Amino acid sequence: MNILVLLKQTFDTEEKIVIQNGRINEEGVEFILNPYDEYAVEEAVKIKEDSGAEITVLTVGPARSESVLRTALAMGADKGILVELEEEADEYTISNYIVAAIKGNKYDLILGGNMAVDSGSGQVTIRVAEKLGIPHVSAITKLFIEGSKATVERDIEGDMEVIDVHLPLLATAQQGLNEPRYPSLPGIMKAKKKPLNRLRAEDLGLSEDDAALRTSVQDQYVPPKKKAGRILEGDIGQQVHDLVHLLRSEEKIV
Repeated sequence: MNILVLLKQTFDTEEKIVIQNGRINEEGVEFILNPYDEYAVEEAVKIKEDSGAEITVLTVGPARSESVLRTALAMGADKGILVELEEEADEYTISNYIVAAIKGNKYDLILGGNMAVDSGSGQVTIRVAEKLGIPHVSAITKLFIEGSKATVERDIEGDMEVIDVHLPLLATAQQGLNEPRYPSLPGIMKAKKKPLNRLRAEDLGLSEDDAALRTSVQDQYVPPKKKAGRILEGDIGQQVHDLVHLLRSEEKIV
């Protein structure tokens, strides 16, 4: 079985976000493997341990994104692909670069995180599945593979849905699918020697239209600080009167 895991490098979730001129300031920021992608890597490694599958990990991004590939290789993946892209990209263009980078390769299973913690869009992996013409299931919490068929469980607003689907399949990992392992020291040392193929985005042969952005960020800002709560006093009638007055005169919402 051949497995492909799609990764993204994101801000460390402990980092303080600083906005300058409507853009996030990346100076001195620590970058990590997107936490949801860790579940995808762990699931792929578990399948490898059970069936001897080969795992390829792939990311699109600047040269520094190599670090997330090395992390995945240290967890147990076999080889990596880095599509170096320094300029701005959106979900449309990134999915096009991914499809171009894996052209000619066949994967029985493609895994990715349910979403990236920075953008939260959850689009790239699903776009890849659509472009490849294969079935996809998002936000899975369990995965069973037997022969050419997979059975997945996924969260659906407080309930669970069970789906049977034939391979090849693309699935995105949700929290609860597994418990990602920490890369061991021997794993980290081995990862340095595992093959990593670097591709330049401009060499993938995308048309001008496929490489053109379809969306753009107009502004970014930090949410305003929440005001302290207020406790209304007096009898019920007085509290209702005060509440209506506050909503009308201060909050301007009635």
